[in-house]
Amino acid sequence: MNKFFVLLFFITLLSIMYLATTTNPHMAVVQSMWDKANHFAAFITLYILLSLAFKELSIIQKVFLLLGFGMLIEIVQYFIPGREFSFLDVLADSVGIFMGVMFYKLQGYYKIYKLN
Repeated sequence: MNKFFVLLFFITLLSIMYLATTTNPHMAVVQSMWDKANHFAAFITLYILLSLAFKELSIIQKVFLLLGFGMLIEIVQYFIPGREFSFLDVLADSVGIFMGVMFYKLQGYYKIYKLN
């Protein structure tokens, strides 16, 4: 466990949770494809940071943890006035997690082949 990446992961996680649950009018969620791109980018980042922070977790554990976090955000948003539960957000989170897995694996393969 790398303490720097653990700290960075939790700071990112809390930042995403704040942005996803705030009702500040200046932080209003744009109902467009940019909103989905934000979900996508956030979950790529979360997967990579989670992988760097907790290398002992399996891919399946990391995927289920992040999917659970994504669902938690959507459930909380259901109860916040002006926010809503969206299956498309969960889908964007899932695609982001999948891409995070791919980027993290490619980075590992690149290191192995570059050294040979």
